[in-house]
Amino acid sequence: MSRTRLVAWAFIVPILLLHFIVKISPSVSAVYYSMTEWSGIGPAEFIGLENFRHLLFEDRYFWQAFFHNWLWLAFTTFTFALALLGATLMAFISKASLTFRTLLFLPYILPSVVVAGIWRNLLNPDLGIGAQLASVGIPGLDVAFLGIPETSLAAVFFIDNWRWWVFIMLLLLAALQNISVELYESARVDGASAWQEFWHISLPGIRPTLMFLILMTSIWTFMVFDYVWLLTRGGPAGSSEVLNTLVMKHAFIRFDAGYATSIGLVLSLISSVFIVVFVVLRRRGWEI
Repeated sequence: MSRTRLVAWAFIVPILLLHFIVKISPSVSAVYYSMTEWSGIGPAEFIGLENFRHLLFEDRYFWQAFFHNWLWLAFTTFTFALALLGATLMAFISKASLTFRTLLFLPYILPSVVVAGIWRNLLNPDLGIGAQLASVGIPGLDVAFLGIPETSLAAVFFIDNWRWWVFIMLLLLAALQNISVELYESARVDGASAWQEFWHISLPGIRPTLMFLILMTSIWTFMVFDYVWLLTRGGPAGSSEVLNTLVMKHAFIRFDAGYATSIGLVLSLISSVFIVVFVVLRRRGWEI
């Protein structure tokens, strides 16, 4: 083996070992523990596919959480609509655009615990925004949105979306600003309307970025955890339960780590499906 190859392997091998220790080894262990009855402490009892059988055919709480994750994904339609509208409007701002972008981005860099605490107080039915509006004669919003089964999931999504939409907007804005100005000038000369410019120039120009963000958001939707756990812990009565909070409860509250691992593998499988769709679309010529 030549000296050059030895040097190359000297750099690659440590990274491969680290990857094996951090990624591959825990993944293989997760497959094994998903087929065991294990509290997380001590030896695990192998039970085959019993966890998956119970999960798929008997556990209504799993299917409830699974439905909530898909509902959350449907909610992101509003996130993208708002982000696309914001990016389009921001593209026309030339003066102080950096200031506007910085101010809009501030919520995204705040820690989740801080944001959750702020919104828990703002939505407090006795002291929050709704209560203050009710005190001046505007009733209807002095409601415990986080404590009502019909509104808890939507309320948590609203809080998460409050910070997340800005991140998407800034990426779409960067994509819009990379579109050649000459295309818009030519369209105006031909008498194109603002809507026609958006539909035939802006949207095709940002399609690769938009499709990538849709893919990543779809995956992140099934990874959602922090705001649900901080604000409702999946309650009340499981109305805001998602798969990751269910994993947390099984692993660290009910001490059923084997079953929690099986749910985690299902989450990994769902993410893999989204990635496969992404790869297939790229091979078919989609610009994503």
